[in-house]
Amino acid sequence: MAKKQDKEPSFEETLKQLETIVAQLEGGDLPLDEALNEFEKGVKLARSGQKQLQQAEQRIQILLSENSDAELSEFLIDNDE
Repeated sequence: MAKKQDKEPSFEETLKQLETIVAQLEGGDLPLDEALNEFEKGVKLARSGQKQLQQAEQRIQILLSENSDAELSEFLIDNDE
């Protein structure tokens, strides 16, 4: 029976895991081997997050190019609330 491939975590989950690893490494309490393992995980998570951001940017560019008549405007926050 074939193994199910692990689902890639969402960008938010990736960021949360990366923040946890950074906090552990900044604490300085990890033995060297464990710190190196966590650093390696962090690099992989950072690359995964960067890939997810690039994919999102590409999707946005595709969506905007499909409707070339769409005009871009500034995003304004309504301060009346």
